Amino acid sequence: MKDKLGVIVVAAGKGTRMGTQDSKQFLTLGGKPILVHTLERLGRVDIVERIVVVTAAEHIARCESYIGRYGLKKIAQIVPGGRERQDSVRAGIEALGDAVEWVMVHDGVRPFPAEAHVRRCYETARETEAAVLAVPVKDTIKVVDADGVIQSTPDRRSLWAIQTPQAFRLSLLREAHEQAARDGFAGTDDAMLVERLGVKVRVVEADYYNIKITTPEDLPWAEWIYRHVR
Repeated sequence: MKDKLGVIVVAAGKGTRMGTQDSKQFLTLGGKPILVHTLERLGRVDIVERIVVVTAAEHIARCESYIGRYGLKKIAQIVPGGRERQDSVRAGIEALGDAVEWVMVHDGVRPFPAEAHVRRCYETARETEAAVLAVPVKDTIKVVDADGVIQSTPDRRSLWAIQTPQAFRLSLLREAHEQAARDGFAGTDDAMLVERLGVKVRVVEADYYNIKITTPEDLPWAEWIYRHVR
């Protein structure tokens, strides 16, 4: 088991912000579902031992059909997700069991992670126990109250936009999720749960092409990246 890396791909969202009838992970990009692009890219990274896909129960059969159709050889399991993303990640952790020592959590609708960045994130996690991909924020950020009034302007030099994959020692991530469940705490990402344990999470700089496809405006940009960058 030592040093083996598993990846949990979270693809259980409904995609309400996309405004489409089908879930966003199944929308077509370059002739293939977005999720397939994500799985193919991660599958080409040789340090990845196995991949667990977490999706809605009604989509399991569809995801299973992708394995043969697109030759996704590293898919170990496809399991049903929970009500919230955090519940789905926990389902992925349970599916991995003790098969690996290290785990990455990745968004199913983030199809362009660069292999070099995936490797660097993993290597950094092995040194520090926890690491995430991120990019420096380009825009000025304002803290705004409920009335739409600016309260403060954080120093942009300290602000990073966090991406996935996020890499952790599996036992650490399991502990973080178990503690969050006991406390009834809901975080915005897995790093936040690990931070609650007092563990320092290291940022690994990625690139701005590693987008999360969330709203209709993201689709043309994703098509451009697919055709011109990746």
